[in-house]
Amino acid sequence: MASEKVETVIAGNYLEMENREGEAAEAEGSPESQKSRFSTLFWHGGSVYDAWFSCASNQVAQVLLTLPYSFSQLGMLSGILFQLFYGLMGSWTAYLISVLYVEYRTRKEREKVDFRNHVIQWFEVLDGLLGKHWRNLGLIFNCTFLLFGSVIQLIACASNIYYINDSLDKRTWTYIFGACCATTVFIPSFHNYRIWSFLGLIMTTYTAWYLTIASLTLGQVEGVKHSGPTTMVLYFTGATNILYTFGGHAVTVEIMHAMWKPQKFKSIYLIATLYVLTLTLPSASAVYWAFGDQLLTHSNALALLPRTRFRDAAVVLMLIHQFITFGFACTPLYFVWEKLIRIHETKSVVKRALGRLPVVIPIWFLAIIFPFFGPINSTVGSLLVSFTVYIIPALAHMVTFSSPSAREVSNSDEQNKQNAVERPGRMMGGWVGHFCINTLVVVWVFVVGFGFGGWASTVNFVRQINTFGLFTKCYQCPPHKP
Repeated sequence: MASEKVETVIAGNYLEMENREGEAAEAEGSPESQKSRFSTLFWHGGSVYDAWFSCASNQVAQVLLTLPYSFSQLGMLSGILFQLFYGLMGSWTAYLISVLYVEYRTRKEREKVDFRNHVIQWFEVLDGLLGKHWRNLGLIFNCTFLLFGSVIQLIACASNIYYINDSLDKRTWTYIFGACCATTVFIPSFHNYRIWSFLGLIMTTYTAWYLTIASLTLGQVEGVKHSGPTTMVLYFTGATNILYTFGGHAVTVEIMHAMWKPQKFKSIYLIATLYVLTLTLPSASAVYWAFGDQLLTHSNALALLPRTRFRDAAVVLMLIHQFITFGFACTPLYFVWEKLIRIHETKSVVKRALGRLPVVIPIWFLAIIFPFFGPINSTVGSLLVSFTVYIIPALAHMVTFSSPSAREVSNSDEQNKQNAVERPGRMMGGWVGHFCINTLVVVWVFVVGFGFGGWASTVNFVRQINTFGLFTKCYQCPPHKP
């Protein structure tokens, strides 16, 4: 009963809006009707499938190319176990975020708040449920993580294109792709990523299976060694890179808000994670089996594979996919900036695009300063993802439902506004089970992810700076071949 009530309250505005758009284009054969059909097919998404494509294509991105590097640091067994463990943990905290979003959205809908021209974000959920201190905490961690997530995509673009065109160094390619990625300012919201998300998933799938098949076909290189793990620094650096891999749901709230029925999101991230594991486990295992310790000095797996038309195709597809993922990571930052300068609710795409441009400049600059493909993933994972994606959602869920009255399920709008929208499933132990799992997540990620992982990643990152220097022109570049 409670879940039916939630659907009525939450989905109402979006369903009405969708119906009005459909009715406006009823005239068969009219230009408006054809335009509407084209827009719905390629541009204006909001279904469960759109959300799944967004989660699955956005989750792995360029990390697919650094997971073999993580396996060389962790060893085969630990690499596989950490992927499974963090995949489940990431799915759990994505579920928690979806529960908190539904709770916040429902309370606001009962107060007759209209979000038709306003995109709800994670820091606003924290603000509405827990107050301004939680809002500030979420805003700082989420924006910083998304900032460096965008930086990583830009670094990955330069790193990949170099392997099919080394006439320019990686730093010059970063300049070029910074300008290309700036065009994402014209994509209004996650509603408009329908075709991009679908294509991104196809590109990731091709690249993953190319890495797997190419590695198995070539076989093990002469004298291959599988020494990992050799040091604590490398071990926890690799672990936090995998923590980052399955912590890509800093945009979960924005993806949910783009859905016509956001309460259906709960299982989407888990299903997306299971699909992603079918890509990451075979590819990382196969590449590590083939090249072993060579990956310790080649954080991009494509650097070790011989140049063929299949590898060039993988490079090009990953370039396009990283452009898409750059937009995914940057769009929430655009929203925050729009709200700050008060242009978020304007309907002018050009005005919003011009207002968004200042967001791209610091991303461009940081990608030029720290071009360390691979090590930067681990650093961001330990210092930012650990809190943004794991610790804060788990703590926020426990605090939100800490009082007995908050755990009572509300069956009508007239009841206490702090009542829970719905009760947790018995399969996970109800409220007690949820609190126990949340406590485990907080303790594990704080100690292993932030503690040991932060120490190891920072040490490794400093080593890269000491070895290559800041503003390095060509990080881990192979010898130039005319």
